[in-house]
Amino acid sequence: AMAALRLSFDSSISAQCESSTPASGGHRVLGAHTLAVVEASSFYDEVGGLPFFERLVEAFYEGVAADAVLRPLYPAGDLTDSRRHLALFLAQYWGGPQTYNDERGHPRLRLRHMPFRVGTAERDHWLLHMAGAVERTTESDAVRATLMNYFVPAAEHLRNDTGLPISN
Repeated sequence: AMAALRLSFDSSISAQCESSTPASGGHRVLGAHTLAVVEASSFYDEVGGLPFFERLVEAFYEGVAADAVLRPLYPAGDLTDSRRHLALFLAQYWGGPQTYNDERGHPRLRLRHMPFRVGTAERDHWLLHMAGAVERTTESDAVRATLMNYFVPAAEHLRNDTGLPISN
């Protein structure tokens, strides 16, 4: 994936510089202002791209495959498509390619999960397997926290057993 560019503007005045000339450290001096171009990587890039999300999803589905609460919510037989969809969605969400949207359209997560009852038991089982997958596939506490800070509220958001607004 192409890294996004972040521009930072330093408004300090430099009396010595009146023209657009290269300065040290990747900065360009424009008149009395400095414009710094700094590459910013996405979380997708930081964790290793699609291969990371494929490993995470594989570890997650190891638990789902044997889970009496969650397995009935998935298509009978092979979980290959479910694995692919989740890996592509997560990759896209975290800054990777838009393959999920290209193949399946807008994620519409609540709508896609409406045909299935998703209550506290389903949420908790899903989070148990995802937290285990995060633990097994990551070493960085910061990466773990970032992932779980997304997964916990996302899992709660998908509940559809109480109507709206969602409450305990």
